[in-house]
Amino acid sequence: MGVLDRLILGDEQWGRMSRHIIGDERTRGSSGRDNRMFVEAVLWIVRTGSPWRDLPDVFGPWNSAFRRFSCWSAKGIWHRIFAAMADDGDFEYLIVDSTIIRAHQRASGAKKGAEDQALGRSRGGLSTKIHMAVRGLGNPVAFRLTASHRGDVPQAAPLIAGLPAQVVLADGAYDAAHFCQIIADKGATAVIPNTPQRASRYPFDRHLYRERHLVECCFSRLKQFRRVATRFEKTARNYLAIFTLAATILWLR
Repeated sequence: MGVLDRLILGDEQWGRMSRHIIGDERTRGSSGRDNRMFVEAVLWIVRTGSPWRDLPDVFGPWNSAFRRFSCWSAKGIWHRIFAAMADDGDFEYLIVDSTIIRAHQRASGAKKGAEDQALGRSRGGLSTKIHMAVRGLGNPVAFRLTASHRGDVPQAAPLIAGLPAQVVLADGAYDAAHFCQIIADKGATAVIPNTPQRASRYPFDRHLYRERHLVECCFSRLKQFRRVATRFEKTARNYLAIFTLAATILWLR
């Protein structure tokens, strides 16, 4: 089976995505030259977890593909495509969670230092934490990166800011009075287990809490992309772009 036999994007999927990319096959320069094969090249890297130098020749020079990928990351093009694809009319549930991603040793050494690049130390070594919110369909709508030792609750409020919901679900790590108040201010109900340390306990809907598995399933699907499951990128910006593209594919399936 050749490389071209395992391309990810079908014609319909590319049609939905391409409308949000500046330039087309008639445009000279990197902004328009064969966008579809370039995106497939990045997807090959994201799916296989291979080094950029191992990019098959059918996609063109690896260094050109990498520079263009990094340029799109800096310009926010990957996030713009994701935002256009992440269209979920179900505003009932918003489910929040985080996961730790182990970083390869080559991910360290960026000029601004590990902390600025969302890298930290955990039991597994050098790692990054992804904070994510998903909708009732189980697809991501917002995500952030931090160093792995950073707490979950401080990231939760900006994660759900501006996202309408009737119910916000999260595990016990998010049981903080200020976060529950933020949820209440949104006009939503917090479905978060009471921690043993909480003095005044509040009602907890165990039936609704079962829907929290959707965020765990979403993380599992995203980690099928090997470049998501292990961080190889030195910069947080480029790793976030990798994650964003994988999240976009979930919306296209």
